[in-house]
Amino acid sequence: MNLLAAVNLKEKFLLNKTQTVADTFGTPAAFINTLLPNAYIAAGLIVFALLVFGGFSIISSGGDPKGLEKGTQAITGAVIGFLVIFASYWIIQIIQIVTGLQILSF
Repeated sequence: MNLLAAVNLKEKFLLNKTQTVADTFGTPAAFINTLLPNAYIAAGLIVFALLVFGGFSIISSGGDPKGLEKGTQAITGAVIGFLVIFASYWIIQIIQIVTGLQILSF
């Protein structure tokens, strides 16, 4: 019945022919250290795209209240998203200082 217990996941997940995922990311912390900086970059690109889209919507609305509202909502969402990203970055920095752990390694 326990077929999943017989599978060695360390050997099954390969990054290339010789290197396993477990060799690269030995702990969950190593995986998170790789994931977080990339997530911040992706979030920054999304914020930029929302700002451009919102600005374009406002400019091209031509006085139409629906287009103006759509652009305003996009910009508001981008600003709120930026504040969440900014706060999470500084919370992680505070955790690094308090605990002495290296979470983000840019």
